[in-house]
Amino acid sequence: MESLFASEITVLGIGNTILSDEGFGVRVVEFLQDNYIFPENVQLLDGGTLGVELMHFVVGTSKLLIIDSIDGGAEAGKIFHLRGDEILNHFTQKISVHEVGIQDILTMLEITGKKIPCVELLGVQPYSLDLGINLTPPMQKLVPIFAEKSLEILTAWNVQWRKKL
Repeated sequence: MESLFASEITVLGIGNTILSDEGFGVRVVEFLQDNYIFPENVQLLDGGTLGVELMHFVVGTSKLLIIDSIDGGAEAGKIFHLRGDEILNHFTQKISVHEVGIQDILTMLEITGKKIPCVELLGVQPYSLDLGINLTPPMQKLVPIFAEKSLEILTAWNVQWRKKL
């Protein structure tokens, strides 16, 4: 069954916005929504911590860009750009509940023959996972940088976006 929600291209920001830097992906998607206009075949999705419930929104998507704070075992602020199978390999060692959901979704889509043909992940090692609704200052500085990186990927996918006036 195809999703009633999925667009051809999905930009998915995930994370828990009450654990400071854990909410990074959501904040980047909010920045994109506030500052850019995208064609109808692109959906910007605040996935929060929905986990496997996100399946309804991505089945049928042909290109998926995931933005997240991830534990890559590196120093805080380290940027990761993973593609295809690299993403599933990363999520075998998870730092949070929402990462279980992403791994499960990608695996279920593959098992059911609905694998998303093109998946990329932009991630960053968090500075803090302490309770708090704001990103740490160094993570706040990365939001527009990740928005720009997202726009570069979307441009490579032939998406014609424009800046809001």
